[in-house]
Amino acid sequence: VGKYTELADSYKSIHEALVHGGIANECGVQIDWISSDRFTDQAAAGELLGTYDALLVPGGFGVRGVEGMLEAIRWAREHKVPFLGICLGLQAAIIEFARDVVKLPDTNSSEFAPECENPVIALMRSQEGIQEMGGTMRLGAYPCKLRPGSRVAQVYGALEVSERHRHRYEVSNAYRDVLAEYGMRCAGLSPDGSLVEMIELPDHPWFIGCQFHPELRSRPTRPHPLFAGFVGAARHQRRARATAPLAQAERSSQLAGRRD
Repeated sequence: VGKYTELADSYKSIHEALVHGGIANECGVQIDWISSDRFTDQAAAGELLGTYDALLVPGGFGVRGVEGMLEAIRWAREHKVPFLGICLGLQAAIIEFARDVVKLPDTNSSEFAPECENPVIALMRSQEGIQEMGGTMRLGAYPCKLRPGSRVAQVYGALEVSERHRHRYEVSNAYRDVLAEYGMRCAGLSPDGSLVEMIELPDHPWFIGCQFHPELRSRPTRPHPLFAGFVGAARHQRRARATAPLAQAERSSQLAGRRD
């Protein structure tokens, strides 16, 4: 679910990384891009996403389409559908959680609503005061330390990784404690602990957000762990959906037998 779905190559790297994830899981991957503008409420989200096995929300800039992303993410979170948020996708997941779970009033990103009461996403300190926007974002590879015992550490099979970035907004550290109190774990941090790089929901089957762009490091012969894990979770979801009617039929048959 993205902002630029009308342009075929907008998410080319992500598309290819998902294919790589399919290779890792020895399965094909059906990828459909849906404009976030179509997600007007939860009813629309259910209608649009009800037949899918996973949701990915990619990066982007600007406020257009963000509210639709929040509706899609909320649906995936509440219905236990595997979710991967990349860059803006992570930020949207933070905003949705702060609004709908923590119930913080007037919650947003300072990029979209500079005067909001609770800017859970804010401009990085290193970006404050910069007037020239061209070529001044946080760019390139940076190390990230993963929380021991977290799902992301399990996915990577490591406690420190290096990933490529392209952004100027980050999770506001002032809200890290309250997010954790309500169940959202900051699972990956910069080495000095000052920047949130990854989040996850431990009580969800597969809900992960990353501030960086893992698609840029994925290759057919070396699928990125996040995409391999994401496609694996989608495959598990598909199998669970397929077997659910059979399990229900067996239960109904057993009940009928007892009545007889």
